[in-house]
This record gives sequence, C-alpha cells and structure tokens, in this order.
Amino acid sequence: MPSEGNAIQHAYSPLPQRVHAGLEEGFSRLATVDELIVDLPQTPPRALDADGDQEQLGNVTVTHRIAEAPGDGESVRWHYVEAGPADGPVVVFLHGVPDSWWQWHYALEALGSDHRCLAIDLKGYGQSEKGTGDFRQEGVAIQLEALLDQLRIERFSLITHDRGTPVGDHLVARSGDRVVRYGRGQQHLWHLNPELHPQQAMFTSPEAPSMLADARRFVATAYLLLTERAVKTSDLARTVQEFGHDGISTAVPRYFHSSSFRQEWIERRTRLIPRWRCPVLLLQGAGDPLQPREFYTDPDVLAQLPEGSGVHLFDSGHFWPFEAPEETVAVLRAFLTQ
Repeated sequence: MPSEGNAIQHAYSPLPQRVHAGLEEGFSRLATVDELIVDLPQTPPRALDADGDQEQLGNVTVTHRIAEAPGDGESVRWHYVEAGPADGPVVVFLHGVPDSWWQWHYALEALGSDHRCLAIDLKGYGQSEKGTGDFRQEGVAIQLEALLDQLRIERFSLITHDRGTPVGDHLVARSGDRVVRYGRGQQHLWHLNPELHPQQAMFTSPEAPSMLADARRFVATAYLLLTERAVKTSDLARTVQEFGHDGISTAVPRYFHSSSFRQEWIERRTRLIPRWRCPVLLLQGAGDPLQPREFYTDPDVLAQLPEGSGVHLFDSGHFWPFEAPEETVAVLRAFLTQ
C-alpha cells in the first residue's frame, strides 16, 4: 500500500475550467467521421520496402532501411527511413498513434540537407517487428538503444510525438549525455487526470484489434477528434496505408496491456525526469483537448527539467507535424541548432 505522503505526491491535477467544453466539442465532431472517410482516396496496402529502397521528398532523397538488432531473446526487426549526410548531426524521430515514420516527412525534407535524420517505425507499427515480446515502454527503449548501438550512433538529438514519447522518456533517461537535445512532443508529463486518457480503456478492450484493423476509420477518427487545423488528404491517406500493415492491430495494444498511464506518470516523476541531462523542449498543440496547455506552461513543471529547457505551443491541435508543418520545421531547426 502506498503511504499517505506518496498518495498526496501523486495526486491527480484538477482540470482547467475550459477543458470540459473542449472535450465536448471534440467528441461532437465524431458525428462527421463518415464524411471524412468518404473524402479519403482508396488506400490499398503499401508494398513492403526493401533495405536500400529510395523515396523522394522534395529535394531530399530518403532511404528505407531494414535492420535486425538485439532484443526479445534473439533480435528485433526495425524499419526506419534515413536522410541527410552521414557525417551530419544525428536526429532520431519517434512517432505516435496512429502514425509511422511518415509523420516526420516534412522534417526529413527540411532538415535532411544538413542533419542525418532517422525516422523509425516503432516496434509494432509500420514495417517494424510485430511479433510477441517485450512491449513495455522501457523494454522497447532498451531495444531502440541496441539499434542505435548497432548503427554506431554515439550522440543524437531525439524528437518524439504522442505514444512515441513514453519510449523516448526512458531512452533519454538511459542514455545520459549521449542525448544532445530532447524535443518531447504531445504527451502527458507532470500533471495527469484520468479524464484525459480514455484511450487506455479503448486499447485494452477486447474490441481493440478489430477497431484498429479498420485503419481508414481509426485514422479518420483520431485526426477528426484531435485536430484544429486541416490536414492534407495525401498525409491522411499515407497514414492509413502505413497503419494498415499486417500485425499492427494486434501488436499496438500490447503497449497498453504492459503499463498504465498512471504507472508511466509516476515513473516520470520519480525515476525518469531526475535522470534527464539534456535541454528538453516541450512541444504541445495549444488546442489539444486531451492535453491542456496549462499543464505544460506551469513554471513549477519547467523548473523540474534540465537547464536550458522550455516549451513551445503550436497554433494547432494534437497532430502539429501535419497541422502546422512550416511551424514544426522552424521550431525544430531552431532547437537543434541553438
């Protein structure tokens, strides 16, 4: 049983008054999800990429990579996309739900001229490993660290979004001075309230695999609920394709069965944040109904972070890499080159 003092220390934060109205407005939009689905082009499954396949993003050529790295007793198969000069400063990107490496394609196009960018499909997503194994946030971070070791990446900056961020939190805590900067995106940090993570019950329900298997509806629903600004149809269509690979619908729920939002929250407060050594930039959409901006601009929270840390609020909802791509690129470039 936790002590009374520990229970107080980990008391949930009350919601700002405006949040309830924002949640009601967001959920009311779901009535139009069928209209959004109709407007999406047909998205047949995308063929698997082979190691060395290339794709053009504007003036930048990106290369698809397949790597087997230690983990889960033998190895874990990773798919990632690489851009930029081999001797450039390394930036690693981790996506969230329901995304893939494609979430960062604007950043790869803009930063790939002078940074070595690696946008990784998280385990269970895209074209990465989907077999059974360790799907704890810390376990996946350990396996990602093994991948970076295998690639001989000694120093790197990390940019994350949504459910890639809990994995990133562990990776930064484990890596110490190896991480130059941490752009921590769109995930609960110091404050938490149970009303703000309904997806925990959704992803652990018996219906979760069948719900996720309908990639078009799931992507449309997530983006309709959590965006404030229009997202290009082409970005939604590619997101559907990348989320439609075989095995995702059963692999992704394993993360949610392996931990809880409360467990992650307490780990951050007690074990992870004290071990972060690099400057942290909190990257949050000001209009996300499930992550109140007041929770991230709180001076007492910022005081918990390493020297040089700060916060940037995007003029957008949850999915700022697609809602505000120009702002995203400008903020990331300034942070990575400061």
